[in-house]
Amino acid sequence: MDLRQLRYFIALTEHRSFVRAAEAMNITQPAFSRSIQGLEQEFGCQLVDRGSKDLRPTPEGQVVLQHALSLVQGASNLVHEVSQMSKLDTGELHFGCGPVPAIKLIPDTLIHFMGKYPGIRPRLQVNNWENLGRSLMRNEIEFFIADIRQFQSDPNFQTHALTPRPAVFFCRSGHPLQDKESLSTNDLFEYPLAAIRLGIGTRKALANLSGKASFEQHIECEHIPLLEQIVRNTNAIGLGPLEAVRDAVGKGELIQLQLRNLPNSYALQAHCGVVTRTGYRLSPAARAMIDLVKERDQNLAAAA
Repeated sequence: MDLRQLRYFIALTEHRSFVRAAEAMNITQPAFSRSIQGLEQEFGCQLVDRGSKDLRPTPEGQVVLQHALSLVQGASNLVHEVSQMSKLDTGELHFGCGPVPAIKLIPDTLIHFMGKYPGIRPRLQVNNWENLGRSLMRNEIEFFIADIRQFQSDPNFQTHALTPRPAVFFCRSGHPLQDKESLSTNDLFEYPLAAIRLGIGTRKALANLSGKASFEQHIECEHIPLLEQIVRNTNAIGLGPLEAVRDAVGKGELIQLQLRNLPNSYALQAHCGVVTRTGYRLSPAARAMIDLVKERDQNLAAAA
């Protein structure tokens, strides 16, 4: 028994005629009949009722048909997956990124990738580092680019650091804090804080600055343009990547807050990087995308 015989049997059940099935499979009718007979000898039973007009499968033939369909489809899937592992002209790329790299790094890289590999269909998930980690462990994505500090000591993950991206506190133009001559971190905590999901280290640092045992942000959102709109229209203080608000700050629409007592050792940065699963073999598409991400990251760092 081989896949060729199973394909012939599937064709016979579809066409209900030895002649038409043989023509569909592009072989002679006698050779087709011998193949079906050989399959029946293999199982030791008849697979089709030759006494019926429509050559319907026998009960044994129904069982063989179910498994034949599964095996033939499985063989096709296997060929497709192996092809994806060695080629860059077809298939899909499932990956994720956090809100910070979604501002410029990933859009720039993805546009380049799509131009270079038009046959690959990217599937991008934008989310926080915590949800992306879950998606990676569930094999929903091959890798992601986000804050790597939560994954560096976990043996289930491998990380590659990219250029840290500075973050700043900012508020709307006309905010009560704008006219204050000297700002301290305590001034910030009188207002709601709007930010993406913060890492454990950042929350601890903010807790220390506020003099509290723990710190809980008031507004959490992974969509940075929405956070910016909230800050523009309320007294909330924003905490976000400088590259996201640089233009608005330059136009005077948003105000970057300068704090006199922010410790020099406390750098508000997004420590982005590439996160993959330990022991997982990446597809060529994933490796190509990661290489382009690293290249684009270096170019942006040099330009900055």
